[in-house]
Amino acid sequence: MMVHRTTCFHKKCRLLSAGRRLKNVGGLMWVVALFVQASIFAQTAPTSQVVVIRAGKLFEAESGRLIDHPSVVISGNRIESVSSGSAPTPSTARIIDLRDAILLPGFIDVHTHLTTSVGSAGYEMLGISTPRAALIGAKNARLTLLAGFTAVRNVGAEGYADVALRDAINAGDVIGPRMQVSGPPLGITGGHCDNSLLPPEFHYAAQGVADGREMVMHRVREVIKYGADVIKFCASGGVFSKGDNPLLEQYSPAEMQVLIAEAHRLGRKVATHAHSALSIKDAVRADVDSIEHGIFLDDEGVALMKERHTFLVPTSYPLFWFTEHAPELHLPSWVLEKASIIIPAAKKNMARAFRSGVRVALGTDAGVYPHGLNGGEFWSMVELGMTPVQALQAGTVNAAELMGWSDRIGAIRQGMLADIVAVKGNPLSDVRLLQHIQFVMKDGVIYKDEISGPGLSTAISEKTDGGR
Repeated sequence: MMVHRTTCFHKKCRLLSAGRRLKNVGGLMWVVALFVQASIFAQTAPTSQVVVIRAGKLFEAESGRLIDHPSVVISGNRIESVSSGSAPTPSTARIIDLRDAILLPGFIDVHTHLTTSVGSAGYEMLGISTPRAALIGAKNARLTLLAGFTAVRNVGAEGYADVALRDAINAGDVIGPRMQVSGPPLGITGGHCDNSLLPPEFHYAAQGVADGREMVMHRVREVIKYGADVIKFCASGGVFSKGDNPLLEQYSPAEMQVLIAEAHRLGRKVATHAHSALSIKDAVRADVDSIEHGIFLDDEGVALMKERHTFLVPTSYPLFWFTEHAPELHLPSWVLEKASIIIPAAKKNMARAFRSGVRVALGTDAGVYPHGLNGGEFWSMVELGMTPVQALQAGTVNAAELMGWSDRIGAIRQGMLADIVAVKGNPLSDVRLLQHIQFVMKDGVIYKDEISGPGLSTAISEKTDGGR
């Protein structure tokens, strides 16, 4: 028997009818919310629509020149053409007006620690699980991208948290720079890359610990198996590791040679944390691709690096940031003692290396200081003797070359990925402007726009706040 809704006045019927109405309203609200979210994403997602960026100037990274009145045509996630002056524009193209700004290639930071934050060391790290580290990385990746760094190399993460972060960014699950990652860094037992501070009864060793040539070779293969794009190892002691000495070498030359040769055989570049003069020179002789930090780099080391075309990644901004902020970090005395030796030596030796013409790629050691301040590295390199052009090249074309990605990032030219940033004013006159980037595009997607109009900027802000 059919009961017509209009003739059913039973209490149960009335409740069912009200429930249906509520469900319909809820469904409508859900559809509206989905439409709003889709609209926000549509403003930022790469499409087949042609986009034309018109700007006041463009920094040509290869030559270091500024080009007047550039027009950059972008189709999807690639740069279709770059021209100067008035150029024909497709009638259906979307125009982005940045005539008051300078366009630069998306910046590249080849030494980050996205899955950790400043102050996270020693015993504190024991309370951070690998899933938690990956989520910390998602927050820091967003900060890094919005600071204008559209590509990074993450050199060191226990539990392969950086592999998970890279894959999540590639899948579009979270926003952040394109990444190359190392997973756990390799090091000797009790060395800079084995610093849990746990007593021996816990029988704990970091995942990258490897002693002897056979074990070193095994660890290289293992981290590659689990997703490493680049191999990171510790050739010397460090500042934030208890009980070791930054002036001394840790891996032997024979171990370094096996490690680097195996990595290269398997198609991976190698970065080494190296403070001591001896560890730098032995790593360079073993054909390492980049020296990270290079605190006690001497004249012989400089000559070797120039001869072998080895990159120096100076990570100079923390030298200045740490001096200013150390008191508020409440660090143990042994860290402060090491830092008091490291910082003046680093400033002196980095300045000499810059003058000598060693190839430099920008790396910040972000995580030692707060993420999102990566642009300070341009300023600190200039403070130590680089020109603004040289500093910008270190963070664009040079860094792209070190990553093996010169064919896709590091310059604004035809065929490259549409990784573009912009800033008002002239950073070649005032490099500090690079510490606040006002426009960020990665892969043809605009994540930040404080120049061309508030509407888009507001939508992007809502999309990238991560629920904060």
